[in-house]
Amino acid sequence: MATASFNMQSVFAGGLTTRKINGNKLFFAGTFPSLKRNYPVGVRCMAEGEPKNEDSAPTSAAPSPPTKPKVSTKFSDLLAFSGPAPERINGRLAMVGFVAALAVELSKGENVFAQISDGGVSWFLGTTAILTLASLVPLFKGITAESKSDGIMTSDAELWNGRFAMLGLVALAFTEFVKGGTLV
Repeated sequence: MATASFNMQSVFAGGLTTRKINGNKLFFAGTFPSLKRNYPVGVRCMAEGEPKNEDSAPTSAAPSPPTKPKVSTKFSDLLAFSGPAPERINGRLAMVGFVAALAVELSKGENVFAQISDGGVSWFLGTTAILTLASLVPLFKGITAESKSDGIMTSDAELWNGRFAMLGLVALAFTEFVKGGTLV
């Protein structure tokens, strides 16, 4: 580290000097009295292996397109903590749950806890199974939500809507619990 630092200081203080060894121009750091201050510096790169002619035609007709990174379709990778499925599935369930809870509350006048005790658990389990399977099928095929994003209906918008729906559902239940009745 100290050697590299000294060499860099030498380059800045005194510039570079060149010497030819075996036909190759080499650059050395140091202060030499014969060296001009504004000496033009050239760099020659010597690669190992067979030399390539720049004038020759490429060996393949067309360059291959860049490959996209392969998306893992393993069950454990999809449902991992940082995987693509958990937050998206929970967000979709929260969006459906929040709208359904408000709709039932407006139509029947029941709060969230009454809705759950009056047969809401079976509806919740059925919706969970259907939305989970519907969300996992494209992921098992290697299709990501980001690849299907377009316009204002992006995957980021879906994640944010799901996050707000999760917060809204918890806030609705907490407000009804504190208030002791329906929100509306």
